[in-house]
Amino acid sequence: MEPEPGSSTAPLIDPAQLASWIFFRNDDIVVVNKPGWVVCHPSKNGPWSSLVGALREHISAPSLHLVTRLDRETSGVVVVALHPLAARRYQMAMQNRRVEKVYLAILDGELKAEVNVDVPLIRDENNPIAVMRRVAKPDEPGAETAQTRFIPLVAKNGYTLARVLPETGRTHQIRVHAAHLGHPIVGDKLYGPDSSLYLEFAQHGWTARHAKMLPLPRQALHAAQLKFLDEGLGDFSAPPSDELVEFARSRLHLNLINAWANS
Repeated sequence: MEPEPGSSTAPLIDPAQLASWIFFRNDDIVVVNKPGWVVCHPSKNGPWSSLVGALREHISAPSLHLVTRLDRETSGVVVVALHPLAARRYQMAMQNRRVEKVYLAILDGELKAEVNVDVPLIRDENNPIAVMRRVAKPDEPGAETAQTRFIPLVAKNGYTLARVLPETGRTHQIRVHAAHLGHPIVGDKLYGPDSSLYLEFAQHGWTARHAKMLPLPRQALHAAQLKFLDEGLGDFSAPPSDELVEFARSRLHLNLINAWANS
């Protein structure tokens, strides 16, 4: 089951559901189309409360290694290595930027032309939200380079469906860069209209203020494709989740599955 919008705590993963998320497996890796309410890392709520914990139980693996990871509210392709040798090979490919990532995002507002965002990011130490990142000032110590390309596919009715190509892999990079453009990711509690929505959700769940300010209960960001450029590592893609498909249908009058397939 998916969580009710009123809860900030995701329910335990149903083993039958988990099996349906797995779309590739061999002796080295398992690849999952993660829903937008599942935490990747193990949590204190037991093995079935996170993707890694649930996969360990499902395939009876003593240990697993996250090659890629996504924020809880971001859906899409996640690659998990089944043993240390595979983990090293895939993680080295990631570190050496031998991978191409493609995301689909629904942005607030209408982005009419392709844009490359090349602005560094840094942790926002003055913000009470520990995970918050921001655009860095010129020559600010500790800033990390970050580049993201936004390609609008459809822009109408106050929203944009965009193909997003991150050239680097900084924390919250796509979300911060989208907000920097003035087109935050739809449903983003942290980088959307008011970052206090993030703390309010953590403390009280989905409130009337969330419903008023956010048109979607989770951020409309989906890791659609992950292509490893080294021979034999694989090219993986996953269709967008049902709630994004429905949002695109109702707000953009768009068949998101077709748009994704043709993008």
